[in-house]
Amino acid sequence: MPAFAQPMQTLQQRLDAAGPGAVIEVPAGTYTGNLVISGALTLDGKGEAILDGDGSGDVIRVKTADVTIRGLTIRNSGKNLTDMNAGIFAEKGAGNLRVIGNRLENNAFGLWLDGCRAPEVIDNRIQGAPQLRSQDNGNGIHLFAVHDGLVRGNRISGTRDGIYIDTSQYNRLEGNYMQGLRYGIHYMYSYNNEVIGNHTRNTRTGYALMQSKHLEVRGNVSENDLNYGILMNYIVDSRISGNHVKGTRTGRAFVTGGDDIAGADGKALFIYNAQYNEITGNVLEDADIGIHLTAGSENNAIHSNAFVRNRVQVKYVATREQEWSDEGRGNFWSDYLGWDMNADGIGDRPYEPNDAVDKLLWRYPMARVLMSSPAIETLRWVQRQFPVFKPQGVRDSHPLMRPPEGVSDHEMLSTQRRKGAET
Repeated sequence: MPAFAQPMQTLQQRLDAAGPGAVIEVPAGTYTGNLVISGALTLDGKGEAILDGDGSGDVIRVKTADVTIRGLTIRNSGKNLTDMNAGIFAEKGAGNLRVIGNRLENNAFGLWLDGCRAPEVIDNRIQGAPQLRSQDNGNGIHLFAVHDGLVRGNRISGTRDGIYIDTSQYNRLEGNYMQGLRYGIHYMYSYNNEVIGNHTRNTRTGYALMQSKHLEVRGNVSENDLNYGILMNYIVDSRISGNHVKGTRTGRAFVTGGDDIAGADGKALFIYNAQYNEITGNVLEDADIGIHLTAGSENNAIHSNAFVRNRVQVKYVATREQEWSDEGRGNFWSDYLGWDMNADGIGDRPYEPNDAVDKLLWRYPMARVLMSSPAIETLRWVQRQFPVFKPQGVRDSHPLMRPPEGVSDHEMLSTQRRKGAET
């Protein structure tokens, strides 16, 4: 029989008295204060109980393994980010923690998992402190030194970052929805993680992948994010595939403790000093810049992507030749003007997105005032007539005449989202 927490006794007393494996069902009502869970048990609010931290410390601190927290509203932790105040703070010994179907509101951090093994964070709704700026909030879900975790189906808004993963291995982030944040998903110093089927919207960066390797980033959506859809900073040996980044626009510059990258110009994909990655099957559309590579970001395999209606398809300032095709198949470019005489689906002329004028304007932005001048027009004419003057850069020798298989599905989903927003 489950042990029932009665209103006349404090929840803490009931927790302390519960035996291993007990189920503590919390009756409807509001309970003010802080809880410490030191035994293996289930705390179940049935969707009607509210735990209120009254603005002090952690609302719930978990010290032991095999704890389940479900069906609760958890709100009003302390607001001290240095002390890592959280709605739920799980210590290193809290392995196999399950946090399922809760609402976490107005906490400094929603959940902080500190060195836990195999936690599951599923189907929670997390809302930051609405009276604070996003940078003054903590993160919605914060994983530090977490192994073998699953974070799935959570909806996060109004926090600093949606999901922050630091020094954590073998975790899976799947099917989470994040909006109105600084970064939707933020990786630092983490290896062998999967980021699958998530959705960011109206963030200042959808997916910030930094100083990590062996990431599988697949089937995610970035919709109307500012500055960057996907940012790869010092990412190595990772695969970025089947993602859809749409409508990335230039946003307000922001400074957040030194881990941002300069040059936030509405880039669907920004690759900064990242090497030996495979970037394939992605749709990058309606951005100010489709893809920008800089700071030694060579030796990446970039093929079978669709670059659709970006104001600038590619920005690559360096002069090292980059071939963006693989085994006779390149990428789809919506502005490609070549032909396909043998109808094999591959353009007969290479696609070269940038010329010497582009590189000149990127290096010296003030020169844009000369865009329509006779000097610039003459330089472009010389390049066309005498290819020896053409600088090396990105070249797709086998451009696709149609988007790769699966791209039409992305466009259909995009259309469905637009129709849903209109209704």
